[in-house]
Amino acid sequence: MTNEIHPHQHSVSLEDRSSVKGHLPLVLWMTGLSGSGKSTLANALEHKLVHTYHAHTYLLDGDNIRTGLNAGLGFSEADRKENIRRVGEVARLMYNAGLIVITAFISPYRSDRDMVRSLLKPDAFWEVYVSCPIEICMERDPKGLYKKALDGKISEFTGINSAYEAPDVPEIQVDTGQLTVDECVDLIIARMLEHQILKHV
Repeated sequence: MTNEIHPHQHSVSLEDRSSVKGHLPLVLWMTGLSGSGKSTLANALEHKLVHTYHAHTYLLDGDNIRTGLNAGLGFSEADRKENIRRVGEVARLMYNAGLIVITAFISPYRSDRDMVRSLLKPDAFWEVYVSCPIEICMERDPKGLYKKALDGKISEFTGINSAYEAPDVPEIQVDTGQLTVDECVDLIIARMLEHQILKHV
């Protein structure tokens, strides 16, 4: 059946879409432990990109994706890999549409993040390591997940009874245990301006 699939070439290029939007497309892949602040940071970053730089963005957040596109997936290693594979494909489509795509997923396995990187052009995927000591993540515990994991009510919980593989050489690392949300946002945007993803306003 795959022999019958023939992708069409689009007459509108990525460069055409970027020129209309006034910025380059990019996938900002935020990874980190639960409670590290990925979703908070992603929301703040998108808000500033849209309202200050008039960028065309879309935010893909872990919990939101699991209520729709990936609603049938659990948290086994195989399901986590499939979760990230699907998100990666969606991110690629949005990148090709010329958007700045922000994702906020624990995505604990390096191989999965590398797989998403391989879907995109060089320099189109920035791994943003949202680092934070697990002790602080556990103190925050906004969803009460660490407590449930420690009480044995959740199995295969990242950082407790399932491994998290931190990025080796992320494009950006922000320590939310030391920096404020605004400081993290400013650091990311400064790098985007440096690489001319965005234009100064």
